Amino acid sequence: MLLKGKHIVLGVTGSIAAYKIASLASMLVKKQADVTVIMTPNATNFINPITFESLTGNKCLVDTFDRNFQFQVEHVALAKLADVFLVAPASANVIAKAAHGIADDMLTTTLLACQCPKIFAPAMNTRMYENPIVQDNMEKLKGYGMEMITPSNGYLACGDTGAGKMPEPETLFEAIVKALTPKDLAGKKVLVTAGPTQERMDPVRYISNHSTGKMGYAVARAAMLRGADVTLVSGVTALQPPEGVKVVPVISAADMAQAVKVAASEQDIIVKAAAVADYRPAVTADEKIKKKDGELTLSLERTEDILAWLGANRLEGQILCGFSMETEHLLENSRAKLERKKIDMIVANSLKQAGAGFGTDTNVVTLLTKQGTEELPLLSKEEVADRLLDRLMEL
Repeated sequence: MLLKGKHIVLGVTGSIAAYKIASLASMLVKKQADVTVIMTPNATNFINPITFESLTGNKCLVDTFDRNFQFQVEHVALAKLADVFLVAPASANVIAKAAHGIADDMLTTTLLACQCPKIFAPAMNTRMYENPIVQDNMEKLKGYGMEMITPSNGYLACGDTGAGKMPEPETLFEAIVKALTPKDLAGKKVLVTAGPTQERMDPVRYISNHSTGKMGYAVARAAMLRGADVTLVSGVTALQPPEGVKVVPVISAADMAQAVKVAASEQDIIVKAAAVADYRPAVTADEKIKKKDGELTLSLERTEDILAWLGANRLEGQILCGFSMETEHLLENSRAKLERKKIDMIVANSLKQAGAGFGTDTNVVTLLTKQGTEELPLLSKEEVADRLLDRLMEL
């Protein structure tokens, strides 16, 4: 577990968005991170420090010279301990102080002493955010190697609508995870396909399958966190695409084939996790097929085998990975697919195995390569994605 035992410092400034950080602190603690919250005096007007102490189990720091603690040196000790420092919400005032090395409270003093990754989530009125002085200060911080999370657009507490809204805790959580993840895929381009395809019968009906896209999205997210430039070719799903991933939406198998062919020549690694329909209606009706007495016969034709095309047209050094979902003869069918399609790895799983298959948050897979077979235990799909990428990096 990436966050287990990691020391996360959350710097909370005087903004109405401060209340959202309670949810973020809870999320981090649930992942077994050690969380310390530092608040500016102004932030305590929006949320009580006791809230954070209750959620994290650690003292919430506000006063640099609290006589009950040795805070004269506490900022240095905490700075040495921190694995990530996130300032959220980051007010224009604290951004300006950080950009010019001003350390006049517990938050800015600790921030200046930290050498870990530092992340800012600006939150302020749109006019303040767009002010050239604030923009210059943010660029200065970027120049020092600090990350700036782009604020959302929306209705602000002041009544205005525009940029300056702090992103939701889930986005901040992802930024922390990304900062902690080793960037062993930096400089690599990775293409992932995910989700089902829909093959149109008429304007109302289509043929599809039960794929939710969770496994493919987990692979795309894991590759992005590890520093890759990721393109996700996705069928229709209910999932929110990972931040920082280029998404190419498709509907049919033909759409997916076209999208993959366009992008394939630029990729170092291609992971075909989508559940592509093998057959589609031979004829698509322009009008709704009306119900009649008796049976209806539907003629089907094969769709293009995208994985086979990739194997036949692969570039030198390109790594190809496919998925194989079976209901019988799992290893035999999957290894035959590996050899027939001339690819490097097949991720095989059985629809009949508990914890695997469509729509679950877990998976039980076997990784097959020309070099051997590796059976993985029941894991979350995020863990499977990382193990899969580990093996592809070895290849």
